[in-house]
Amino acid sequence: MDWLVKNEINRCLLCAEAPCSKACPYQVEPDRRIRSLYFENPYGASEGFSFDACEKCDAPCEKACCLASQSKAIAIRDLMRKVSETKETLELSSEEVDLSTSICGVKLENPFMLSSSVVASDYEMISKAFELGWAGVAYKTICLFEQHETSPRFSALKSRTGSFYGFKNIEQLSDHALEENVAVFKQLKDKYPTKVIVASIMGRNEKEWEYLARVCDEAGADVIECNFSCPNMEDNTLGVTIGQSRRLVERFMKATRKGTKKPILAKLTPNVTEMVPIAQAAKRGGANGIAAINTIKSITGVNIDSLAPEPAVRGQSSLGGYSGAAVKPIALRFISEIARDEECKTMHISGMGGIETWRDAVEFLLLGASSLQLTTAIMQYGYRIIEDLLSGLAGYMKERNIHKVSEIIRGSVDNVVDLNQLERDTILYPKFNLDACIGCGRCSISCFDGGHHAIQFDAETRRPKLNGSKCVGCHLCRLVCPVQAIGTVRKRI
Repeated sequence: MDWLVKNEINRCLLCAEAPCSKACPYQVEPDRRIRSLYFENPYGASEGFSFDACEKCDAPCEKACCLASQSKAIAIRDLMRKVSETKETLELSSEEVDLSTSICGVKLENPFMLSSSVVASDYEMISKAFELGWAGVAYKTICLFEQHETSPRFSALKSRTGSFYGFKNIEQLSDHALEENVAVFKQLKDKYPTKVIVASIMGRNEKEWEYLARVCDEAGADVIECNFSCPNMEDNTLGVTIGQSRRLVERFMKATRKGTKKPILAKLTPNVTEMVPIAQAAKRGGANGIAAINTIKSITGVNIDSLAPEPAVRGQSSLGGYSGAAVKPIALRFISEIARDEECKTMHISGMGGIETWRDAVEFLLLGASSLQLTTAIMQYGYRIIEDLLSGLAGYMKERNIHKVSEIIRGSVDNVVDLNQLERDTILYPKFNLDACIGCGRCSISCFDGGHHAIQFDAETRRPKLNGSKCVGCHLCRLVCPVQAIGTVRKRI
């Protein structure tokens, strides 16, 4: 998609009860279609769309735009034209696709679940999510001890568009009593019998792990998830401390197994050098699968005026759990390693950590996850993102004639190899698309200062030129190009 179009899409505020759609006399739903483009989902944006109505309209949607009185309204009609053009290029199969998967034999309508967090902490929230299309929920972690939360407890790192790509929380577990939480399970199961309930639990000893598993099982939970990974516990013998010890993980997993015959997932921490040995210990203890990754211990920043780290609680803060798009590469690393391990490759993997779009979801599936859990994206954009997750995934499958999600799972596992197995005898050169180039010269700056002096920039013509004798094919230039005007040309042996 044209970079100027992307910039315009990124300006959209993704409003609640969007005024643009309310003002549209033809029920085009511009807010939903722009939101689909925002989440890289051309399939959803173009579904059931015709530009005919927009072409003859005087665009009251743009006059109603929240940005109209602040700066400049979103160019909604131009974006709808782009939707129409995109629709013409999509070649989708008319056959229906099967998005269902399972957790250790427990069927999921689709791979997408709420992860154990604030987004999954009471009946009303989860009911709303189920109605919109989420297939399951990992309920906010249940325990037998009181919670004492801080205020505030969130901070974020934001992109230039204002969205946050990194998110920190210092929140703990469910602050509802066990009786209240199991009542929610029963209520949800009564109304939504086909939805999957994963009971996340945390105990302080073997007796509590066993007891919580048994009570949640009896209340209707389909799967038990052992939270061995929360980094925010007041008691520093719990959460992540357990998840960093193979001995403790195996010990408490065995206790949990005594309380239930249902599938158990071990939710593991990325705050370790290697996760595979921990996953192996969980399997020895009776785990059927792994949920990964939980959040990464972090400090997101310090207020340079008050000198307080964020989020500041009376001028102080602490290490907290980091999540969001920024942690996706770390999540994919750990999931890939578990999926490749001989002992663990038969275990279910419930993947999480930075999933925002259907593209992210496909990457997790390709590297070995069979179910997916989300929190941070929901906190920023709402449960409504399920629409684009589902239609984006379905569109991707139809375009490639893939009939079942199971055909995607583990598709890339064997393509991750050790460094010493990578081919190192060829160079893939960059190729400049001079028609698309806008003459900014960013490629030459980065190549000279951070590369190999292989790109010369003509200040008169404002065009780059490659010096093949110096180019090593690192592709830094392609990564910094703001308009994606650099492709590849040939290999040299």
